[in-house]
Amino acid sequence: MAEKSSKKPETAQKRKPALLSGGNPQIPKGYGDEPVQAYIGAVPGWKQAVCRRIDKIVTELVPSVKKAVKWNSPFYGLGEDRYFLSYHCFERYVKITFLQGESLDPKPPGTSKHPQVR
Repeated sequence: MAEKSSKKPETAQKRKPALLSGGNPQIPKGYGDEPVQAYIGAVPGWKQAVCRRIDKIVTELVPSVKKAVKWNSPFYGLGEDRYFLSYHCFERYVKITFLQGESLDPKPPGTSKHPQVR
């Protein structure tokens, strides 16, 4: 008689997300705080503290902020498709993108192929 394994099959929710190049977590597209927290929880090393801090600052300053994960990056906005900030992990840094950064004063450093993005 074959012995039954006591291990339960691993579900998609319990598996750790794959890390893409630079340690950026591969998180399915989703809306709300849950996918953003899944992203942050999967970020490796020191970058996780940076992402938690960004999330805390934005949430405190914009209490009604809408959150989403798109293109393996968290987005923060005032409504669906009205995002103002995103970030993405790379090997040695976390890149913060101001989606309407060209309108800020002072303008954040850097440029983008999109005219309004900084």
